[in-house]
Amino acid sequence: MTEEIIIAGFGGQGVLTIGQILCYAGVIDDKEVSWMPSYGPEMRGGTANCIAIVSDSKISSPILTKFDTAITLNQPSLDKFEKSVKPGGLLIYEASTILKPPTRTDIEIVPIEAATEAAKLKNSKVLNMIILGAFLKKKPIISIDAIIEGLKKVLPERYHNLIPLNREAMEKGMELAENVAASV
Repeated sequence: MTEEIIIAGFGGQGVLTIGQILCYAGVIDDKEVSWMPSYGPEMRGGTANCIAIVSDSKISSPILTKFDTAITLNQPSLDKFEKSVKPGGLLIYEASTILKPPTRTDIEIVPIEAATEAAKLKNSKVLNMIILGAFLKKKPIISIDAIIEGLKKVLPERYHNLIPLNREAMEKGMELAENVAASV
């Protein structure tokens, strides 16, 4: 198993954090991983993306142009990376803010209203964990326990009290992804 993922959105949305958590969790689950961030100098509000690769075997290169999965959190990222998903791949996007949804018919498309759900959980910062949960429902490449351990590595210790909320957000994302599958 090798999963090549592009995660993209605005700086401050937790794009790089999703990739970091996946990679830390992959190491915990005894996988080979690669994480390659890319962001503009403006950070918050600018564009950010990262490539995360999780594999059972050695990773030959962290530089990719085609992906098994694209996770996009804003319209510019969706516009840029929709065409980069391999045929038969997966595109998960944050549907609350997308005005022009994806149009491809050769990939699985999963709209998740993560911003709306994060507001219901009273913490906009868990949007990325909702999206991560949706991804893990569609592609269970890493155990939830490893994700929680990875989260402990990524979050500063002063925020470890938010780990239960992050787990709840992931579970909500999984539920949303399951409901999307049921309605298609």
